[in-house]
Amino acid sequence: MKPDLFEAPDYYNLDDLLSEEHILIRDTARQWVKREVSPIIEDYAQKAEFPKQIINGLAEIGAFGPYIPMEYGGAGLDQISYGLIMQEIERGDSGVRSTASVQSSLVMYPIFAYGTEDQRKKYLPKLASGEIMGCFGLTEPNHGSNPNGMETKYKDMGDHYLLNGAKLWISNSPFADIAVVWAKNEEGRIHGLIVERGMEGFSTPTTHNKWSLRASATGELIFDNVKVPKENLLPNKSGLGAPLGCLDSARYGISWGAIGAAMDCYNTALRYAKERIQFGKPIAATQLQQKKLAEMITEITKAQLLAFRLGQLKNEGKATTAQISMAKRNNVDMALKIAREARQVLGAMGISGEYSIMRHMMNLESVITYEGTHDIHLLITGADITGLPAFK
Repeated sequence: MKPDLFEAPDYYNLDDLLSEEHILIRDTARQWVKREVSPIIEDYAQKAEFPKQIINGLAEIGAFGPYIPMEYGGAGLDQISYGLIMQEIERGDSGVRSTASVQSSLVMYPIFAYGTEDQRKKYLPKLASGEIMGCFGLTEPNHGSNPNGMETKYKDMGDHYLLNGAKLWISNSPFADIAVVWAKNEEGRIHGLIVERGMEGFSTPTTHNKWSLRASATGELIFDNVKVPKENLLPNKSGLGAPLGCLDSARYGISWGAIGAAMDCYNTALRYAKERIQFGKPIAATQLQQKKLAEMITEITKAQLLAFRLGQLKNEGKATTAQISMAKRNNVDMALKIAREARQVLGAMGISGEYSIMRHMMNLESVITYEGTHDIHLLITGADITGLPAFK
C-alpha cells in the first residue's frame, strides 16, 4: 500500500478563520481518512464494492448527523464543522462522502426536521452511531430533474398506508435498514414515509456496471403493495418543499466535499510535477505545468472562500436555496476541471490506479449530476436573479 502523502493547500490562510474546534474536527477526520480510507479505497473502487467496515469509523468522527442535537445522538456541531468533515471524507472518495451525506442530510435531517418526537428518539441515535443505515428515495426512472412528476403513490387503507412505485439511483439502498421515501397521497400531495427493510413487498436491487462512484453502493427501491404503518409518516412538512429542504442540506455538504476531491488531485499533481524529470529538469519548472498548477490553487482558494461564507450564512439561518445551488454548481465544476488538468500533469500515469486522480474524475462525473444537475443549478441561479423561471 502506498502511503498517503496528502498535504492540504491553504493559500489564503483560511485556517485563521476557523475556530480551534473546527480545526480539531477537520484534522481528526483528515487523519482517519489517511489511516482507514486511503489505503483501501483503490482496491474497493476496482472491485466496485463499498467498504462496510468503515461505517463505525464514519460514526466515530461525527460524519453521521454532525449538526443533529446531542440529545438525539448527533454531535451538535455547526454547519462549518459539517462542511469540513465532508471535505475531508471526499478527499478520500466521493462515494464514501455520499454515504455520509445521505445518512446525515437525506435521512437524519428529514426525521429531525419533519418527524415526530417518537420518530426522532426511535431512529436518530441508531443512525448517528451507524447501528442502522438509511437511504433517500426521491429520483424515479421517469422523473429526475422534475421530481414533482413522481409516480410513487400511497393510499390510506384505514389502519395503514399502501405504497406502490419505484425509485432509481439510490445511494446506500442495497444495505440500508430504512428508507425515507417521498410519495404522493390520493390528493397528489407529496409526503415522506419511513420504510423499513423487511416490510413485505419492499426490495432494493443493486445497480451494477457503474463507471463512477464504484466504491459506493447504489441501487433501486421497489414498492409492491408495501404496508407502511401510519406512525411512519413524517407529519411536519409536506409538498415538494420537504424533500427539497433535505437536498439543500446535502448540496451544501457537496459544495465542501468537492473541494476535498480537488485538493487531492492538485496535491497529487504538484508532488508528481516536482518529482518527474523530463529534459533534465522537473516538469514543475516548465511554464505550461506551472500554469496548470497556479490555476488549480486559484480555483480551490476561491471555492474555499465561497464554501466558508456559505457556512456562515447556514449557521445564521440565512443561506438561500439559490446560494447553495451556486456553491454546489461552482465547486463541483471546479473540482472536475482540476481533476482533468491534474490527470494531464501526470501524463499516462494519470489513468493508473496507483494514483487517485482518475477515480476522482469518474466520481465527480456523478457528483456534478446528482442532487441537481449542473444545468438545473444554473437555472436556479437564473430564476433567482431575474425572477423569471426558465425550467420549461
